[in-house]
Amino acid sequence: MCKYILVFSSRYSAKIHLRRLPLTAIKGILICMIKILFLGEVTGRPGITALKNGLQTLKTEYDIDYTIANGEGMTNGFGIGKAHALQLGKLGVDTITGAEKLFYKIDMVDFAPKAGFILRPANYPPLCPGHGYRHVTIKEKKFAIINLQGNSNFPRQNIQNAFFSADGILKKIKETNPDEIPLVIFHAATTAEKRTMKFYLDGRAAAVIGTHTKVLTADETVSEKGTAYITDIGRVGSFMSAGGFDPEGEIKKLRSQLPIRSSECWDDGTIQGAVVSIDEGTGQSVSIERVMRHIDIRKPENSQKE
Repeated sequence: MCKYILVFSSRYSAKIHLRRLPLTAIKGILICMIKILFLGEVTGRPGITALKNGLQTLKTEYDIDYTIANGEGMTNGFGIGKAHALQLGKLGVDTITGAEKLFYKIDMVDFAPKAGFILRPANYPPLCPGHGYRHVTIKEKKFAIINLQGNSNFPRQNIQNAFFSADGILKKIKETNPDEIPLVIFHAATTAEKRTMKFYLDGRAAAVIGTHTKVLTADETVSEKGTAYITDIGRVGSFMSAGGFDPEGEIKKLRSQLPIRSSECWDDGTIQGAVVSIDEGTGQSVSIERVMRHIDIRKPENSQKE
């Protein structure tokens, strides 16, 4: 069933659902939409619990057609194991992205090349296992989901320039399937690099979605050329935490400079992210909306890890 959105004079006003309006109120152009949910970094067991308790309701509320999540912190906050990657799929996530923490769990090195739904950054070296982008079909429209990592503030990694990588991938897509719609997840440490990528890909990608800092930003926009952007889609897990972790441990770590192990935090569950609505006809984004839902994530009495 087609989902519609009502557009008046500008794409910036396009956040009204047809089903919420009486027929007498409909004036303007009705556009058939594809709705994609981008989820912030799933952090540890609290993040898993938040998805179990709230993802399906959220997808129903927004009439979501496809879900993409940053999963590199799903296993105890650092990396993602094979079992958790499969669990994330069962919970309703269609594509998992990751970057500098993706291979912290050794079984991901062998599993990533076999799992087309898991994306490491496309600008990693060719010998790095796995795939950097994938082609999917959503409501009979072809999409290319591209995962890139920024170059700033990742001193231990020597990777290709993200902007050159974006050029190469988009050129290849245009040559092989010019009707394919690119979606870019940009995992970067600085807001400046993310916003620069926004302007660089303006009109060439339907969305440029920032990840890494695990803090939901309030700068969601859609450009005149139809590119949706947000600097960071936050996290899935504990809201009253330090990046999803227990604040006391993070304070001790920074004050002492000792390698103190981060521990999970169960205080005030949240699902954060963004919903992007894309015009089926033009392949351009029409709206982007921040998502912030507080979810019950009571710590289980059984302390064993999932």
